[in-house]
Amino acid sequence: MSFLADTPPAVADVLSYLQHHLQELTKHQNASEHTINATLAGLTAQLQQLTQLITASAPTVAPPLIPTSLPLVSPSSLVLSAPSKQQMRPKLPSPLDFSSERSSGRAFLNSCMLYLRLAPEQFTCDEEKIFWTLAFFKNGRAAKWSENLFRQEADTGICPI
Repeated sequence: MSFLADTPPAVADVLSYLQHHLQELTKHQNASEHTINATLAGLTAQLQQLTQLITASAPTVAPPLIPTSLPLVSPSSLVLSAPSKQQMRPKLPSPLDFSSERSSGRAFLNSCMLYLRLAPEQFTCDEEKIFWTLAFFKNGRAAKWSENLFRQEADTGICPI
């Protein structure tokens, strides 16, 4: 990743570190999606086999009478839905603004990484994660660096990230 010439070393280190971890998160997400898809395919095949067994072994005798006061329920409507991860998660706090003070750099980086790991569904690509992180560069040298980055993009039409 290339940065502007006047990028403070601390900011460049933080962004490089974030980019590396974003790549790792993407790899883990892809591996998880592959595992989920394989599991889903296996479960679908088992469900088809069970449906065929039930259909093949259906009794030829008339079914017992069902009282008309009870609603009829089809087997397909009995699928139970588990609570989504979104419902089970606590609300995550956003990181504090970053001013590029060396003393707060590690805490800022840790809070960004924690948020990105616990809420990956909020981001569709690495660029969104980087821009989300840049949104907290509001003070001091970090704000100036971020402003220069966006000014360069406006001047050249190319985002340097």
